Amino acid sequence: MSEQKRATKRKVTVKDLARDLGMSVSTVSRAFYPDAVIASETRRLVLERATTIGYRPNPFAQSLITKKTQIAGMVVSDLTNPFYPEVMTRLTAMLQGVGMNVMLACAEQPDRIDEAVELLLTYQPDLMIVLATNLDSHAQEKCESAGAPCIFFNRLAANGGGFGVTCDNSEGGRNAADHLIDLGHRDLLYVSAFPGASTNVERQKGFCERAVERGLPRPQIIEAGRFSYEAGYAAGLGVAQLQRKPDGVFCANDIVAIGFIEGVEERLGLRVPDDISVVGFDNISMAAWPSHRLTTVAQPLEEMMEATVALARQLAGNGDADKRVLRIAPGRLVVRNTTRNRLRHEEGGA
Repeated sequence: MSEQKRATKRKVTVKDLARDLGMSVSTVSRAFYPDAVIASETRRLVLERATTIGYRPNPFAQSLITKKTQIAGMVVSDLTNPFYPEVMTRLTAMLQGVGMNVMLACAEQPDRIDEAVELLLTYQPDLMIVLATNLDSHAQEKCESAGAPCIFFNRLAANGGGFGVTCDNSEGGRNAADHLIDLGHRDLLYVSAFPGASTNVERQKGFCERAVERGLPRPQIIEAGRFSYEAGYAAGLGVAQLQRKPDGVFCANDIVAIGFIEGVEERLGLRVPDDISVVGFDNISMAAWPSHRLTTVAQPLEEMMEATVALARQLAGNGDADKRVLRIAPGRLVVRNTTRNRLRHEEGGA
């Protein structure tokens, strides 16, 4: 029987591989553990032969020995925000590149997060990566008691627990205020989304404090309620109810800003940027589309994801880390077509 037919007829076991190589099962098994003591030539022979006959080690069997599953549970709940699908795809590839398997659980609504966490915990992940929402304290305690520490990406836990990787959102808000003020805008507006989220709180704080520092009235606030296009559109309509007409607007993120712009243009007849300038936050791919060309504060995503992967490896290895919160400086302001700027340049021209 050919090797190919044998491989497809039944599952190849570690005993098959050991027999083919004339080695003990324990020697062959060690070849699949990067930290195991084994001669490099022996490891090479084992891995090459495993590829030839189609053997793959069983991660669950390995976990009985190592007490580690190499599974990173990923919890998401806001896939309507384009920022998170982009992050999820890239971060998953990076984690897989260092030998971690990503198991995704998506909650349709934020109040269903507990169910998603319960599902992931049945697979005994080494850690949890939380995107787009906060876990409540009860769910977070369940993770930690199960030996799965939580990493909050682009957000900090509401109770101050867990680990967090985020950019300096407050500094990003200050940069947005400086940009609008430098262009001559004097009546500013902040469009808030998900008021309890640390990202929103910090961006609003930095933006409003910087405006006051530079001698302007404290910016007006419109509560959009969610990080979504629909919420941004509704916030745009809310401009008509404000006491003062704003001339410069900073939105909590890009998708809110895109909705806001279309709301004020389609329903209020305002022109962006001639009548009102708008800045977003994140620099999602959609922000650069010709139909939007949104001025925005870019998140330092590569640095944030690299820091998350490094933290995940550290936690999966020994369950602890030196720093609980990593704040990374915000990326540059990307000037496009939604702010009045006589010196406007094409992206990348800075």
